[in-house]
Amino acid sequence: MPQTETGFATTRRGGTSARSEQRMRDILRVGREVFAEKGYERATTTEIAQRLGVSEATVFTYFHGKRELCVRVIADWYDEIIAAMEGGMPPERPAREQLAYFVRTHLRLFLIQGTGLCALVLSEGRSKGQDFAEAFQPLQRRYTAPLMDLLARGRERGEIRQDLPLRLMRALVLGPVEHLLWEVIGQGAAGADKLDVEATAASLVEMLWPALAAPQGELAALRQFRQTVGEALARSGSAGG
Repeated sequence: MPQTETGFATTRRGGTSARSEQRMRDILRVGREVFAEKGYERATTTEIAQRLGVSEATVFTYFHGKRELCVRVIADWYDEIIAAMEGGMPPERPAREQLAYFVRTHLRLFLIQGTGLCALVLSEGRSKGQDFAEAFQPLQRRYTAPLMDLLARGRERGEIRQDLPLRLMRALVLGPVEHLLWEVIGQGAAGADKLDVEATAASLVEMLWPALAAPQGELAALRQFRQTVGEALARSGSAGG
C-alpha cells in the first residue's frame, strides 16, 4: 500500500491515475476545511462529499471513514510544519537566531489555517485519550526533532547551558508557545487576527533565551579554547609547509 512521508497509508483502493490522485487531493483539501470549521465530532463525510459535489461513496473509495481521513489531514499538515522547521533553520547560525525562527514559524504555521485546525491538532491529534492519538506519536517525535537538534548544536558550540536535560529545555520552549496557542483558540478567529506573530515571537525568545543560554564565562572559555586550537593548527600547518 502506498505510504505518505509520515508513514500513513494513502488507503486509496482505486487506480493510480492522475485523475484519482487529484480526487484524493481534493478530498484532503475539503476535509481539512471541514475539520477546521467543525472539529472532529461535528464534521461528517457527508458534508465533505457535498462540498466537493461527489457522492459519499466516492470519499469512501479513498478513505475507510472519518477517522482515517482526519488522521491523514492532520498528518499532512504536520508534514508541512515539519518541512518548514527542518528546511528553514541554517545550522551554522547562532542558536538564538535559530530559536527565534523556530518560535516564529511555529506560531505562524499553527495559526495560518485559523484557530479551527489548530484546535483540532492540539486536541484530537495530541490528546492521549483519543483513540487515534497513538498514530501521531512518531509524527510528534519528528515535529520536536528540529528544536532538539538546534538545542543540541547550541550546546556543542557552548551557546546552550550544559546542566539541564534537553527534554526539559524542549518543554520550556514548547510549553509557553502551546499555552499561547490555546489562549488564541479560546478567542476564536478574532484572536488569531489580532495576534502579532513577529512581536509575540520576539517577546517569547526574549523571555526564553536567558533560561537556555550558557553562562557567559563558559562561552568565553569555549571561544578561547577554539581560538587556541585554531592558532595551534595554523602554526602546525605553516611549519609543515
